[in-house]
Amino acid sequence: MIPVTKPFLPPQEEYEAYLKGIWKRQWLTNMGPLANELELQLKNHLQIDHLLFVTNGTVALQIAIKALELTGEIITTPFSFVATTSSIAWEGIKPVFVDIDPKTFNIDPSAIEAAITEKTSAIIATHVYGNPCDIDAIQLIAEKHNLKVIYDGAHAFGVNYKGKSIFEYGDISTCSLHATKLYHSIEGGLVITKDPDLLKKMAYMRNFGFDGPERFAELGINGKNSEFHAAMGLNNLKYINQIIDKRKELTQHYDKMLKNVKCFTQEWNRNSNCNYAYLPIVFNDEQLMLKCMENLIAYNIYPRRYFYPSLAKSLPYVDPVEMKHTDDIARRVLCLPLYYDLSKEEVDLICRLILRVQNN
Repeated sequence: MIPVTKPFLPPQEEYEAYLKGIWKRQWLTNMGPLANELELQLKNHLQIDHLLFVTNGTVALQIAIKALELTGEIITTPFSFVATTSSIAWEGIKPVFVDIDPKTFNIDPSAIEAAITEKTSAIIATHVYGNPCDIDAIQLIAEKHNLKVIYDGAHAFGVNYKGKSIFEYGDISTCSLHATKLYHSIEGGLVITKDPDLLKKMAYMRNFGFDGPERFAELGINGKNSEFHAAMGLNNLKYINQIIDKRKELTQHYDKMLKNVKCFTQEWNRNSNCNYAYLPIVFNDEQLMLKCMENLIAYNIYPRRYFYPSLAKSLPYVDPVEMKHTDDIARRVLCLPLYYDLSKEEVDLICRLILRVQNN
């Protein structure tokens, strides 16, 4: 079987070496030494000043929304994983969708301003598949209308924009370290800000709002992570450049093999590097995509319609709206298998099966 993704796992003996220390210390959670070490190493690797290691990417978004004291309405994209929107609704705020750019798949800045009302408090934009949004345009809109900006960078680990980490932008950025991501800590997430006071506030919020054993500074939740997850994060960080290089090699091989397929790929931000987190292709029509997917599954190859269906029409807690480009891309996009252990021979097989359907 060839799944759409597999988690990278380091040599077992390397991970077990971390476990020996955990057993010795018997400090399992509550931001132990490994969790603190991971935060330090990630700051160094990403070249940023402030970040927090949290339970997962969804909790990161919820903490970000709460820390910025957002209310009313938040403008966001319907072409993202459901957590982007559900986190807004979970905090009692109305998600307001605007359409995407059909080339980049990111939120279209030209559509944002028309959606702003007196209730709008923020913009939450996703760097879809790791591709940076039009950050400059979004920032200008936010400044003009006094709005906060949160970037959902769940897919964007290792991406830079204009020479700086993608997480340097916006009021707060978040990242997912889930097992399906190119860099993971099994379960985990990051919340990042340039503002040290905001970081301190979110650090309190991550730990129930505690400010010492008998005092509370903020309303908080349990957003901490364990030493076992931190151990995996520390271990995997040693291999991140190797992981990205392999995924780049596989992506380039896909590009070569699929050059005659009736499809197109995402237009990447020219001011950014690519982290090769996903391999989405958009077929010229939905029927061709469905036939190709069906043929791949017949050979135990499992791509994914990611993101489908469009959130604009599929959520019971958000009124359905027409989103021309989102609905169109969501119907035709297919993410092909991409992971560290995937071989070029397997890529060849996947591409031959797609070409066979197209050419019949």
